[in-house]
Amino acid sequence: MKNIYLDHAATTPVSERAFEAMKPYFLNVFGNANSQHVFGREAAKGLSEARQKVADAIGAKPSEIYFTSCGTEADNWAIKGAAMEYATKGKHIITSVIEHPAVYTTCKQLESLGYEVTYLPVDGEGFVSVDDLEKAIRPDTILASIMFANNEIGTIEPIKELAAVCKKHGVIFHTDAVQATGAIRYDVKDLNVDMLSMSAHKFYGPKGMGALYIRNGLKMGKLITGGEQERSRRGGTSNVAGAVGMAEALTEAMETLESDAAYVASLRDRFVKRVLEEIDDIYYNGPKDASKRLPNNSNFSFRFIEGESILFSLDLAGISASSGSACSSASLDPSRTLLSIGVPVGTAHGSIRFSFGKHNTVEEVDYTVDQLVSIVKRLREMSPLYKKK
Repeated sequence: MKNIYLDHAATTPVSERAFEAMKPYFLNVFGNANSQHVFGREAAKGLSEARQKVADAIGAKPSEIYFTSCGTEADNWAIKGAAMEYATKGKHIITSVIEHPAVYTTCKQLESLGYEVTYLPVDGEGFVSVDDLEKAIRPDTILASIMFANNEIGTIEPIKELAAVCKKHGVIFHTDAVQATGAIRYDVKDLNVDMLSMSAHKFYGPKGMGALYIRNGLKMGKLITGGEQERSRRGGTSNVAGAVGMAEALTEAMETLESDAAYVASLRDRFVKRVLEEIDDIYYNGPKDASKRLPNNSNFSFRFIEGESILFSLDLAGISASSGSACSSASLDPSRTLLSIGVPVGTAHGSIRFSFGKHNTVEEVDYTVDQLVSIVKRLREMSPLYKKK
């Protein structure tokens, strides 16, 4: 039985290097990093070294890195923290229609609390317009949050240009870089962003570990109150092992980023080429220019059949893929992202995301295409919609 994993946008396995780095902090260096004794000091040292490594990987200072439980918490903190801190200046926030639920639903919650949110549209490939952002800014705009790269269709947004517009108008700019970190090399100072979210399990680090970059000097409200952890900005016992694993995984990812990205992109491109050549009545969703798309991402809509039926059949063939964001996998509604780029509702229901990783092989790609061709053919033969073509 095959066991092929093509859902790396949802999560990745922990690398051996990250796992080995974490082990001592479970077994030997187990102290609370805030305890004032040798066990605590050893744990605090590990936490400090992890913070330095994460900062080095993105061009930040260690004092600008705040560890969180995940990317979702980082996004919530960035948006709610800014909303709380700057409410006296204004209550207008800007985001996009294709944001991850961690941002989108957070903005919806703030609307219920009296904030006004502008949801910027995207074009047919998922790009946010810099001009649209500038036109949306008002005197009472306090924050703009636009994702670095889309988790479903892989679109890499013009973050540096978007951040520049916000800087020009004195608006705080946050980017959800959960999908981008570990896949794209960037420098937060070059991007000129105020805040940036990341999550370890997207780049072969442990689940339940994330971080928020907050530019030094930026005032921020607290999302989680409690003790004096994270320089008194985020309460809660420090997950030292998780921070160490995250830092090691990110360091490893940076060391091999270009070669890994090139390899993964070659697998993706082979897959896309074969699918487009061998299956008709499909849409390849997202940017057609591979340089403007995450190297591991591909997303197809298969007309006349349901995506869930395809996923079930793939799973029986030993292939794991997804119908979109794992955070929304229980929803029966069509993808908000796909509808936003103009995919018809019926077609959006037949969409599958295949996201590749550095451990995948050419043989796995070819096997997957062979199975997919057979599955689509079989399901369409059963579909009354297809027969009415």
